[in-house]
Amino acid sequence: MQCLKDGVRICRTTFRSGRWLWARHSSTKLFVGGLSYDTNEAVLKDAFGRHGEIIEVKVICDHVSGRSKGYGFVRFTSETTATIALKEMDGQMLDGRNIRVHYAHRG
Repeated sequence: MQCLKDGVRICRTTFRSGRWLWARHSSTKLFVGGLSYDTNEAVLKDAFGRHGEIIEVKVICDHVSGRSKGYGFVRFTSETTATIALKEMDGQMLDGRNIRVHYAHRG
């Protein structure tokens, strides 16, 4: 279940000890999964930047090897541009891989 409170999307996530826990997440930040291990932040920014102004791009890497873990995050300046990018990029090919795009949230 989702609702808006003060412009922030609120999700009811877990039922624990008779109480619902609520998690806030920004819908300007997207999770991008299924990345090629060769995809870097510049490639990700170029691919998603076509859909709107980006604040931050991060490809998550292993601390020991420095190799990409195959996922990353893209944060847009607005909810509208993030939504457009999600719809346009989910399932598309990037560096030879079909990527998955979802709204990012803490779990």
